[in-house]
Amino acid sequence: MAKAKSYYFCQECGYQSSSWLGRCPECGKFGTFVEEVVKATQTTKHSATQPLGHSSTPQRIQEVKYSETKRLPTHCAEFDRVLGGGIVPGSLLLLGGEPGIGKSTLLLQTALSIHDRKLLYVSGEESEQQIKMRADRLSGEGRVGENELYVVSETVTQRIFEHIDAVQPDLLIVDSIQTITTEDVESPAGSVSQIRQCTTEFQHYAKTTGVPVLLIGHITKDGTLAGPKVMEHIVDAVLQFEGDRNYGYRILRALKNRFGSTAEIGIFEMQGNGLREVPNPSEFLLGQRDETLSGAAVAATLEGVRPMFIEVQSLVSSAVYGTPQRNANGFDMRRLSMLLAVLEKRCGFKLGTKDVFLNIAGGIRVNDPAIDLAVACSILSSNVDIPISPRIAFAAELGLSGEVRPVSRVEQRIAEADRLGFEKIFISKYNLKEIDQRRYHIEIVPVSVIEEAFRGLFA
Repeated sequence: MAKAKSYYFCQECGYQSSSWLGRCPECGKFGTFVEEVVKATQTTKHSATQPLGHSSTPQRIQEVKYSETKRLPTHCAEFDRVLGGGIVPGSLLLLGGEPGIGKSTLLLQTALSIHDRKLLYVSGEESEQQIKMRADRLSGEGRVGENELYVVSETVTQRIFEHIDAVQPDLLIVDSIQTITTEDVESPAGSVSQIRQCTTEFQHYAKTTGVPVLLIGHITKDGTLAGPKVMEHIVDAVLQFEGDRNYGYRILRALKNRFGSTAEIGIFEMQGNGLREVPNPSEFLLGQRDETLSGAAVAATLEGVRPMFIEVQSLVSSAVYGTPQRNANGFDMRRLSMLLAVLEKRCGFKLGTKDVFLNIAGGIRVNDPAIDLAVACSILSSNVDIPISPRIAFAAELGLSGEVRPVSRVEQRIAEADRLGFEKIFISKYNLKEIDQRRYHIEIVPVSVIEEAFRGLFA
């Protein structure tokens, strides 16, 4: 019988202490230590204490030989874009997101689309019958038999590896890491020591066999991945699946990717039969309007390296409760206050006694500073009650002195506006020297200060 010991672990960073501490010396957080009973680790076939490679002899970097690794395609263009072209053999991926956002649906749908490989789907949350019911809904009754996909409901790593040895899969999916335990640790499932040990065992399996492993992880109430931060350092890629439940869209983004860019995003639409790829997110996010109304402007923004056009909606009205209200959905409230101060100080618009409400259509949240000019123009449009043509787009940042500042990848934004059929796009004149205007059919309007944009719109 292995001897059990009691340790204290920080829930934020995984720091281990033999006694309780009020403040973690590693991450500096207070009140994060919890007690866990840990048994002495036993060496198993896939134990993390075994070496990953066959040789530990140091080599000169010029003498290291490798062959170009062929990635495993998921047959989902949006998923492959985020991964950097597919799943790298021997990699360990972690997919996180809110409960019910569609993490299990995304990976099960991906597994059902791979027909030429053997896959094993391990679930610690659902039975085999429940997985089959969801698979029938995603792929259609009777089509599941075309896939060489094995499913098992199991939560103990020792028995999971027995199933792996029997199936010999080309891809392993674990749903979710918080429900998996190992017999080497006596603490409950979801604890710091369990998550860390189980993740390390799956990492050792992936690196020694070359079989990629996809883990599903829960998130905490503040939106971060549950478990110690050391888990995010162990895995090769951390993917975040996010979206608003009141809307059908879902965004997949890479927070960490050792084998690709973290600037790419994938966009999906949740439907009754699963997730549908959205190849053109601009048409999905732009509001459909039968009438031209004041307070709406279209912004050319970037999510990663992907251009997206969104509708900014503003409402300016007289404050009837004494203190003017300021509210923003999908936009930084502090930046809205700054833009209102610029409009009042530099442009002379009296907005201090008025309520201002701002909304990004579609429920998406935008951090791109290139949306500033669209926000300012939509606020002014609502204030004077003069509509802006829906065929006009904006791509520029505003400075504190009212100047219109240049933004990155402006040619990519203009090309997307031209492709979508916009007639005009307002940009900073300092971006003009980077652009060959003869390549586009759209009218490019350069402005240097915000007053020029207002005169071009409402003169």
